[in-house]
Amino acid sequence: MPLASHLAACCTLSLIALSMCAQARAGDWVSYRDVYRAMVVFEKYGGPKNFLQSQLQVAPQDRIASLDGVQLTLAGKTNQVNLPLDPLGRTPFPLLKGAYDENAALLLSRKIGSFGVRPRVSIALQADGVYEDGELRAACEQALGFARYGDGSLRTRQCAGVRFVFAKRGAEIGVRVQKSDGSDASLPVSPGTAFPGDADDSFPTVLYRFNGSEKVQLVTAYPPLAIVPLFE
Repeated sequence: MPLASHLAACCTLSLIALSMCAQARAGDWVSYRDVYRAMVVFEKYGGPKNFLQSQLQVAPQDRIASLDGVQLTLAGKTNQVNLPLDPLGRTPFPLLKGAYDENAALLLSRKIGSFGVRPRVSIALQADGVYEDGELRAACEQALGFARYGDGSLRTRQCAGVRFVFAKRGAEIGVRVQKSDGSDASLPVSPGTAFPGDADDSFPTVLYRFNGSEKVQLVTAYPPLAIVPLFE
């Protein structure tokens, strides 16, 4: 088996990730034990997090590498688990004691390009596609609290809003803001990255900024891939 790629500490905390990243190049593997140590921080975090979800992301480090057809596999002596990736390269990360004890490998099927492997914390999706402004604000505050837990330099940041990220191809893309007086309006869609530091900036995104205290609902026409908090 080739030598394991090491996890190198990132200099700064991305807005929705811990201060950890790993480089997985052609033919390399990533230590499950190292990734486990980074992912378990969210599980052990004692602050409010009921509006949040934590996943592992495999993301191209440049525009040349692509996630098309890429498979991520947890390979060990007693564990062989395929970890399906969503269009953003994310997957729920299994916290397995056996895989940790034997330091299993996380293998990428693609043998070209380079990929970053990192924790990603985002806002949990609602099955009905309806989001209360107050709950989105609370979710953003929870995400900021967790981010500050890993990076004290974020203590001067504030929650400014959230970004809805949609699939590049699919059904109707859009977010409507419905006010208490019965009026509503569509928010503009623009291409962008899902998470800070991602190389792919062509995902349809919708930005919703918190403004005032008026009670509003946001309704998505089609389920987003992710809702990402915005700190400024």
